[in-house]
Parts: sequence; C-alpha cells; structure tokens
Amino acid sequence: MIQHKSDELLPSQHQSHKLLEELHTTYLKRQRKHRSHVFSVQMALLVVFFALWEVAGRLKWIDVLLFSYPSKVFAQIWRDMISGELWGHLGVTVGETIVGFILGTLFGTLLAVVIWWSPFLSKVLDPYLVVFNSMPKVALGPIFIVMFGAGFTAIVVTTLSITVIITTLVVYNSFNEVDPNLVKVVRTFGGSRSQMFRKVILPASFPAIISTLKVNVGMAWVGVIVGEFLVAKMGLGYLIIYGFQVFNFTLVLSSLLIIAVVATAMYKLVVYLERKLLKHR
Repeated sequence: MIQHKSDELLPSQHQSHKLLEELHTTYLKRQRKHRSHVFSVQMALLVVFFALWEVAGRLKWIDVLLFSYPSKVFAQIWRDMISGELWGHLGVTVGETIVGFILGTLFGTLLAVVIWWSPFLSKVLDPYLVVFNSMPKVALGPIFIVMFGAGFTAIVVTTLSITVIITTLVVYNSFNEVDPNLVKVVRTFGGSRSQMFRKVILPASFPAIISTLKVNVGMAWVGVIVGEFLVAKMGLGYLIIYGFQVFNFTLVLSSLLIIAVVATAMYKLVVYLERKLLKHR
C-alpha cells in the first residue's frame, strides 16, 4: 500500500514540475517581449529626434552655425573615418577612458575595504572624502599637469580624481548597509573580522560593486574629456576644443556623438558582464 501511494505521487510531482517550467517559459517570453518593446520605443525616439533636428536645420528653424544638423554631422564623421584622422583621436580617448575606468573602480573598492576595516580611519577620513568629492576637478587639472606632465598620466589622474571617490563612497555605504543580523550570526559563532568580510560583507555588497561600474563608465568619460580639454593634443576632447576655436561646431557635435556611441557601448558591455556575473552567484 505504501508503494501504491508513492506511485500516485510521482505523476503529481511531474505535473507540478511541468507547470513550473511552463510558467518560467511564459515569464521569460514576457520579459523578452518587454525588452523588445522598450528597445523599439528607444529607437523610435532616437529616429524622431534626428528627423526633427534635420528638418529644423534644413528649414533654418535653428542656427545651423551652432547646432548644425545630422546629415552634416554624419558627413563629418564619414570624412574623418575615410581619411583616418578619427581613429587616432578615438583610440587615445578610449584607451585613457578604459585605464581610468578600471583603475578608478579597483582603487576605489580597495579604499572602501580599508576604510570599512578600520572604524577609526573611517571617522577620520569621512569629512575629507566628502569635501574632496565636492571639489571641482577642473580646478585640480592644472595641478596634475604640473605634477605629472602634459600627457597621458595627467589625464588618467584627473579621471581617477573623479572615479575613485565616487566608487569609495558607494561601495563603503553598501558595506555599512549589509543586514546587521547576518553580521551578528558570524560574531556569535566567533568569526573574525576577515571571515565576516569574506563570508557576509563582500558577497552581500557584490551587486552594489557591479552597479558602481555603470556609474564609473560615465564618470571615466567625464574625467578623460576634462583632462583632454586642459592638456591633450590628441583625443576627442581635443577635437571638441579645436572645433570651438575654429567655429566648426559640426566637428564639435560629431565628436560628442561619437563619445555618446562609444560610452553607450561600454555601458552595454558592463550590463552584459553584470548579468553574467550575478547569474552565477
């Protein structure tokens, strides 16, 4: 009789498992449909924006000297691509941005760990971090140029002055917001501060650390462009300054458009890495 009941449970379990699979499949389809709808609306808004911009420029609704219009901007980009002039500037700026992005995230996270590890150091450094974060980094640029020379290093350090502090503040706050009950459990069982960090604090803060990468994409681009404004003889920031100097605002807008495209690509790459990393947690 016990065997008979067991045999009766198996079909029921199979049906429940099948129902869960169907619900999961339906949910995934709904999510894909939603993402596709969002992407379609985003593309539609972009097309409408460029279409209105083009019409406004052609009909002289806007000052084309200042704002140009898409066909002229794309023509400028195409000419620079064909001539090869664009690639050198793009390579320099992207290289500086990637270095500033990686180092800023790494150093900022390490500094957050050090501050969390020492409550005394945290109290000492807290006002200095807030003050330094509020300082205009453009004002620090000339100091970095004098210290490191007019080149790659000064631009990367300018970028780090933005990304490191932002990363430190965000990651450190995520450490402090971890569920205190989890911390108490580790302490109750005699866990050391090192074990607490490895077993509780870091795993719980991992999503915040990954999300910081998204913020740092934009911050790294801001830092690099600011640095190139001040000192560079190559790069997209240099092209923007040069365009302003010679009143070639089509060149300025084409550089800004390229920055937007590359920054979006970097952001999408970070989102992809986030999904892959968090998926296996």
